[in-house]
Amino acid sequence: MNHTHMASAEIRSGMGWLGFEDRLCVITGAAGGIGAEIASQLVEVGARVALLDRNEEALSKVAADLGGSASRVLVVHCDVTDPPSIEAAAARVHAAWGPAAVLVNNAASLYADALMDIKLESWNQLLAINLTGYLLCAQAFGRQMIAQRSGCMVHVASIAATVPQPYSGAYSVSKAGVKMLSQLLAVELGEHGVRSNVVSPAMIRTPMSEGIYEDSDVLRYREQIVPARRISTPADIAGAVLFLASERASYISGQEVLVDGGLAQAWLNLIPRPGFRKQDLAAATL
Repeated sequence: MNHTHMASAEIRSGMGWLGFEDRLCVITGAAGGIGAEIASQLVEVGARVALLDRNEEALSKVAADLGGSASRVLVVHCDVTDPPSIEAAAARVHAAWGPAAVLVNNAASLYADALMDIKLESWNQLLAINLTGYLLCAQAFGRQMIAQRSGCMVHVASIAATVPQPYSGAYSVSKAGVKMLSQLLAVELGEHGVRSNVVSPAMIRTPMSEGIYEDSDVLRYREQIVPARRISTPADIAGAVLFLASERASYISGQEVLVDGGLAQAWLNLIPRPGFRKQDLAAATL
C-alpha cells in the first residue's frame, strides 16, 4: 500500500488521523459519565487509558464495560483532594506504562448553595475537587510531560466559568479558575512542548445532572432554548476532548472550546422582541 492509500485508510479508521495509537492518556473522575465516555472513545482510537477516581467500585465497572480492551486499561484509585494520593497514582501509572502523554482533568462536584449562606468547609471542599485537584494533577503528570518534552492537558470546565451560575456555591468560581489555570499552564509549559486547553460543556445530561431532567417540563424548556434543540451528552464532550488532545490540535494551546449547541449565542433570542420573532416574520409573509 502506498503512502497516500495508507493515509486514507488511517483517516477512515479514525485512529491514525487522531494519532492516539498506544499513547498513554490519564483521566481523572473516570468513573463518571463524561470520564467514562472519554475513556471509551480513547480506547476506540487505540490509546492506553489510566482511569483515576476515588470510587473504586464504579471505576471497576467502567473498566469492565470496556470489555476486551483490558490490556489498554489501568485502574488506579485516586482522590484528587489528597496530594499523596495523586503522587502515588502518578508513580503507579509511570511504573506500569511510562510517562503520560495526555492528562484529562475531569473530576468535579456540584451542589446547590447561596453565597451568603455557604459554609467555608463546603466552599473549600468543592474548590479542592474542582480546582486545586486540577493543579495537583497537572503538577504530578506535567512533570512527566516536561521530562519527555511533549504532552497535552485538557481540562473539563463549564459554561458556568464564563456565565455566572447562581445558587451553586463555589461551582462557577471553581470553573472560572480552571480556565485561568489552563491558560497559565499553556504559557508556562509551552517551552517544554506541553499544551493545555479547556472544554466547557453546557446543559449536559449525566448521572450527576439526571435529577434535573426527570422533570419533563424542564427538559422541554431547556431543549427549546438551545439552538441545536437537544441536550448534550457525554459523547459530545468526549469528541471535543479527543480533538484537543490529538495531534490534529498540535498548535492549539491556551484555548477554550465551548460545547453548548449554540446556547451562548442565543440569549438575545430569549428576550421578547415584538416584530423580530420567527412567528412575526412568518405572519408578515401571509
